[in-house]
Amino acid sequence: MKKERYLKEAVYSILFPRHCPICDEIVSLGTDICETCEKKLPYITEPSCKKCGKQLEEEEREYCSDCNRKVHAFKQGKAVFSYKKEMKLSMYRFKYANRREYASFYAKAAAEQYGEWMKRRGIEVIIPIPMYGGKKRKRGYNQAETFAKSLGKEMKIPVDARLLKRVKNTIPQKELNDTQRKDNLKRAFQLRTNIVEYSKILLVDDIYTTGSTMDAAAWCLRNAGVEDIYVLSICIGEGY
Repeated sequence: MKKERYLKEAVYSILFPRHCPICDEIVSLGTDICETCEKKLPYITEPSCKKCGKQLEEEEREYCSDCNRKVHAFKQGKAVFSYKKEMKLSMYRFKYANRREYASFYAKAAAEQYGEWMKRRGIEVIIPIPMYGGKKRKRGYNQAETFAKSLGKEMKIPVDARLLKRVKNTIPQKELNDTQRKDNLKRAFQLRTNIVEYSKILLVDDIYTTGSTMDAAAWCLRNAGVEDIYVLSICIGEGY
């Protein structure tokens, strides 16, 4: 059985070769990333913001400037990488160039870095930030959902991609300031059901900047009675 499985994986890798999430070159069977590229990755390390997870430069600080001046709807957030250097190109290809296979590497890195954190918080379900229907049909996939499914597989945690829906075709957040981001996301999310059966939820997205998107989705869940909401993103902006 193992030999047959290996042969199937080998054939699949020839027909659909996996690409390194950093340089985008084809990698060998059983490998997710080039050895050289792995050394370039800007992993989040301590000190990091105790609320959103942004990398901080000063050891004595507990929170980034964003979290010092605003109230978030989620309890705590984490991120795998800083959104800079090689990760900006990686995220662009993941979102817009159909490099869905990158999700496997992102999920393994997230599980290795925050697997124990997720277990300690008793996460019952992973929910991806939904994409507006028309936008998803045009792109062909929701990168947050792709990541969520890979993470769920790694952590053996169920994924519910249908609980939340995006009912507003919002302007890309990167084009707006903080105030505009909040206005842009008002009433952007709705629940598909009147009853939420989960009590400990992990919201996941590809990139976290100010947290407006995560907050909008988390408030939607909070209003439905869910209080233990945590967030995790692949990349996060720098903290100040």
